Amino acid sequence: MIDFTVAIPTYNGATRLPKVLERLLTQIDTKHFSWEIIVVDNNSEDNTAKVVREYQANWPQVYPLKYVFEAEPGAAFARNRAVEEARGKLIGFLDDDNLPEPDWVAAAYEFAQAHPEAGAYGSQIHGLFEVEPPHNFNRIASLLAIIQRGQTAHRYEPRQKMLPPGAGLVVRRQVWRLSVPKHLVLNNKGKEAGLASEDLEALLYIQKAGWEIWYNPNMQIYHDIPRWRLEKNYLISLARCIGLSRHQLRMVRLKNWQKPFLIPIYFVNDLRRLIMYWIKSGGVAKKDAIAACELELLRCSVISPFFLCKKQYLDSKTASKITKKKLADLQMKEQPVSGKSR
Repeated sequence: MIDFTVAIPTYNGATRLPKVLERLLTQIDTKHFSWEIIVVDNNSEDNTAKVVREYQANWPQVYPLKYVFEAEPGAAFARNRAVEEARGKLIGFLDDDNLPEPDWVAAAYEFAQAHPEAGAYGSQIHGLFEVEPPHNFNRIASLLAIIQRGQTAHRYEPRQKMLPPGAGLVVRRQVWRLSVPKHLVLNNKGKEAGLASEDLEALLYIQKAGWEIWYNPNMQIYHDIPRWRLEKNYLISLARCIGLSRHQLRMVRLKNWQKPFLIPIYFVNDLRRLIMYWIKSGGVAKKDAIAACELELLRCSVISPFFLCKKQYLDSKTASKITKKKLADLQMKEQPVSGKSR
């Protein structure tokens, strides 16, 4: 065991990874603890592996750089693999477009020593934009994991229903292993699955297990936002995935006896908010990307329970077919071969 692991899940990150690795080469104030870096290649189709090997050739051994391949696509699977492979008591997650400040690793380690009750804690995240975002972008900035919640560290209270994103998140490895299920409902294979927020689902399980979740503004990273991630179609698709995932996040928070009472209340409240927003800003949403994004988030929050129920039903049918096929194949193998004399 060592003190700290930096885990970088990446998919086709050959052009982005060098910036992150260069930032990690210049980290300061880390001599009093041990740390390592793991790049989790999430089934990339580019030169990601080659890029990591080239860096490994001249990488300082005092904080080793490790490469791991995870064939199952999806950020959740890459994070789980990182937890399995990490040797650190603490794991700090960086996406391949997150550029940490020179003291990010040191600040992350020190916070854990000062707050032993924290099972996980998030960074302050600034946007690094290729083009200027819309003037009202701050209304949806958190959807792109841009988090600036003041200069004072504070705990995320469960009643506030607010948590940090997976980018720049630090967790205690043992807390994750004991609290987070191996298979989350929001474990998905990218945006084409129609879901997101698997990082928040994992954090809810940690919080539900009695651990505190914190915001640490001294851990600062910059989220590199290319031009295409500010386009209207991308923002709407992102809002759609987050909205469709909302029901599951609520269910994790609730006790079983609460669900029959609160599910219809959530539905009615979401429908009310959607109608009110449509009356107020429906016309604006046709022209304004941010308003369209907010409208899509509300619309998909309303249909989230039905979408997830359908998905779970289809997933169970698929799993059943796979199980039946495996049993049939096994039975075929076990049948005696006829027509042979003894």
